[in-house]
Amino acid sequence: MIVSASRRTDIPCYYSEWFYNRIKEGFLYVRNPMNFHQVSRIDLSPEIVDCIVFWTKNPKPMMSRLEELGEYKYYFQFTLTGYGRDIEPYVPHKKKEMIPVFRELSHRIGSSGVIWRYDPILFNDIYTEEYHIKAFAQIAGALKGYTKKCVISFVDIYSKNKRNMTDLKINEKNPIELAAFAGKLSEISHQHGIQIATCAENIDLQQYGIEHNCCIDKSLIEEITGCKIQAVKDKNQRKECGCIESVEIGTYDSCKNGCRYCYANYSSKLVKKNSDSYDEDSPLLCGKVTEGDKITERKLKLFRIL
Repeated sequence: MIVSASRRTDIPCYYSEWFYNRIKEGFLYVRNPMNFHQVSRIDLSPEIVDCIVFWTKNPKPMMSRLEELGEYKYYFQFTLTGYGRDIEPYVPHKKKEMIPVFRELSHRIGSSGVIWRYDPILFNDIYTEEYHIKAFAQIAGALKGYTKKCVISFVDIYSKNKRNMTDLKINEKNPIELAAFAGKLSEISHQHGIQIATCAENIDLQQYGIEHNCCIDKSLIEEITGCKIQAVKDKNQRKECGCIESVEIGTYDSCKNGCRYCYANYSSKLVKKNSDSYDEDSPLLCGKVTEGDKITERKLKLFRIL
């Protein structure tokens, strides 16, 4: 089993105590987002967990306890963009705080284990192509030698993030314009020894040396684990997504980063309600088991070929 921690919320930043407690206890519960009373029990024993993929904008809160993951293989998807607090209101200062954290994490687990995400990319009168190119170049220079890959994507509008983005006045680009822009990022990244790839984009950028990425990446997991991985494409993701199958352990409407483009939060009121119900000792990330919940042991597969 590959654990996704998490596409739905920033577990390393806001819920690391809960995660470490669940590792210690050896299991956790996940509610079905489509059926409140349907709860899955997930075994977290090292014997069944092939790899853990962390998604975060700030892993610092969990970094002092990484030794507790000694029996597990893992890597981080670390989002580091050029946006200010108008877009990412609760993410710490990038240059002063997050770049040093990125470097420290890379020192501790190796440059292959920290993927830099510069995404999603949106354009408006403030965040122009020129702005992004300058910001991207500065971050790429600061991360040279600390990561091997950068993942980019262009913003998508969903029902969950549409109302949070209405006043951003986004300038939409056509595929030709996006490709030319991506080519400039590719040139910068390669100058700093960083491979660049896209996340869930159908646009073909191979002419610029940009491949389609798999965020939950079979090849990288094989490199990290030292084992062949027998897994198929995740059927629960978009067709453009190349990720292999994983078990998602996060909760929607619980991330407190407040990013305007986020598809995992519908409203700040729901985020407050869910985060206020957070109990680091509960098997559930937010809230507790209630009357009427049906807890089922999820059938898990070992993907490593031992």
